[in-house]
Amino acid sequence: MPERPVAMFAMTAENVPQIFPPATLARLRDFVDIDPALVAEDFTDARVRDALAETEILITGWGCPALDPATLDAAPKLRAVLHAAGSVKSFTTPAVWERGIAVSSAAGSNALPVAEYTLAMILLAGKDLFAHRDRLRTRRAFPHEGIVPGIGNFGRRVGIVGASRIGRRLIELLRPFDLEVSLADPYVDEAGAGALGVSLLSLDDLLRTSDIVTIHAPETAETRHLIGRRELARMAGGSVLINTARGSLVDHGALIEELRAGRISAILDVTEPEPLPADSPLYDLPNAFITPHLAGSQGNEVARLGLTVVDEIERLLSGRELAYRVDREVLDRAA
Repeated sequence: MPERPVAMFAMTAENVPQIFPPATLARLRDFVDIDPALVAEDFTDARVRDALAETEILITGWGCPALDPATLDAAPKLRAVLHAAGSVKSFTTPAVWERGIAVSSAAGSNALPVAEYTLAMILLAGKDLFAHRDRLRTRRAFPHEGIVPGIGNFGRRVGIVGASRIGRRLIELLRPFDLEVSLADPYVDEAGAGALGVSLLSLDDLLRTSDIVTIHAPETAETRHLIGRRELARMAGGSVLINTARGSLVDHGALIEELRAGRISAILDVTEPEPLPADSPLYDLPNAFITPHLAGSQGNEVARLGLTVVDEIERLLSGRELAYRVDREVLDRAA
């Protein structure tokens, strides 16, 4: 049997057993020589530094320290960084790419629970469920009789901002429903939108015509406050804004003004800052539904990320192309 390459975990140590439960860890150790008790949370730690000298594969995750030139100098055999989470922006540096190290991310696997969360919120928002729950809680009796007007998901118009991994996965999940789905993305043309089965609109037109707007664009300098006062004013009265991307994409001051006016509603899994200060009006506004950054992989979902990394290692060691290789050329405009 050929000698297994040396690998090391680089992430918050407490996450390792959740991302790599026993069965997944056993499969991983079939392919690589790895010590689950040695987890790099600090690349300057003496034990970690010694281990880096023989490490060929880094398995990274949330909490991975920066892969700066000094760290890479200490890891002359490193040939691949396989990330058991989403974005690699927080810890990769130009030196990683300059040295030709392969980088892979489980962002595609992490996209699924975010898309599932968003699908659920779209369907619940279409029923105006959150407002009706509050009315029932207050009155302790049905606040209506017979058919409730103004709600329902038949023909509801859903606008997706950003054809990211999550945006595309959401489009797939929405297909079985009787919804009208449109997309705004400056990097997608009419042919691309047609292949996805959605209508391509400008951001202004999407905001103006959608009952529900859901944000799936990356966080970049260009997308900060992508949805600001001007854009919020273009949203139709009674419409709903969903944000599971990054809090910085929405101008929260302008959003709070719109919510106080009662013109639109918002479902936010991400905010700016995060967490919100205790006195934020978003906690108490009746038309704001806030969740604590739960849309991404949580609980048993993180095990999917570990399985993705093991699959990538199997590809790497068999000489096949990585399925989820990160392209440096598009990294700046990716999540």
